[in-house]
Amino acid sequence: MSRRLSFIAGLGVFLTAAAGLAWAQSGAANYPDHPIRVIVAVPAGGGVDTVTRIVTAKMQTFLGQPMVVENKAGVGRSVAAEYVFTSPPDGYMLLASQPSPITTNSFLYKSLNYDPTQLMPIVIMSHVPNVILVREDFPAKTVAELIAYAKANPGKINYASQGIGTTSHTTAELFQTITHTKLVHVPYKGTAPALNDLLAGNVDLMFNELATSIELHKAGRARILAVTTRQRAAALPDIPTLEQAGVRGCVSDTWHALTAPPKTPDGVVARLNDAANKAMQDPDLLAHFKELSISPGGGTPAEMSTFVKEETRRWSDVIREAGIQPQ
Repeated sequence: MSRRLSFIAGLGVFLTAAAGLAWAQSGAANYPDHPIRVIVAVPAGGGVDTVTRIVTAKMQTFLGQPMVVENKAGVGRSVAAEYVFTSPPDGYMLLASQPSPITTNSFLYKSLNYDPTQLMPIVIMSHVPNVILVREDFPAKTVAELIAYAKANPGKINYASQGIGTTSHTTAELFQTITHTKLVHVPYKGTAPALNDLLAGNVDLMFNELATSIELHKAGRARILAVTTRQRAAALPDIPTLEQAGVRGCVSDTWHALTAPPKTPDGVVARLNDAANKAMQDPDLLAHFKELSISPGGGTPAEMSTFVKEETRRWSDVIREAGIQPQ
């Protein structure tokens, strides 16, 4: 009798596991069968918003269902991340973000209502060089002049960022640590409002994405002093890198990623990753990216996971060295 009961119990466990596997496979096989919502962690008009709309417009042609982009800005981009984190893991609610919600927020906030490490990586959509962008009438014309001016006026130069913990914030902190300068941080809720205040002369400078800075520079409404990547930007061959300007070790770019709620089936993640990689090989998308000085991303979820872990380690060190305290 005991052997028979053990057999029945074992069979029940097997059938339950098989049913779960069949459900996951079926879900992936039929996925998607209705529109997918993509929650962007910044207001409309920012870099990740622009990239997400370009990429998802192509992805939906491969998925056969619309991808509806929505903006949910908030403190540290956490509002969007929390919203997606607590959504059903069925592939119909995705997060599109800059690095901070999935890397540094754990080191910047004492309490988060989500665990960034549990979000499922889908793909890196793009990489964008960062630049030092100053208001049009700012006294410094070069990086050397900026550093000299900052040292002569400690605590009197302010810089805008897209928010606490964003790449624009952490890059500025890295710059200050390396150059032994002191700037005043003015955080905003996204790129667009920060740029608006820079153009109005309310802030002095910003470490910002090239994609949203280049046209302002070309129009003479603001000035780019340097790019923060190892190589010069092809679109601005006359602008030096920070290393060429004498600031070694301050290397940074902004990347934009797609993630899904924890426990999203692997088959669903693979379907989304495949559509994203196909989208980023599309000639029209590549031409559009080139116009905006954006480099396409791509790769596997596993590669993204490794990359995110490396970025988390790197920028958490910067946060600690800069003495930024969790809020």
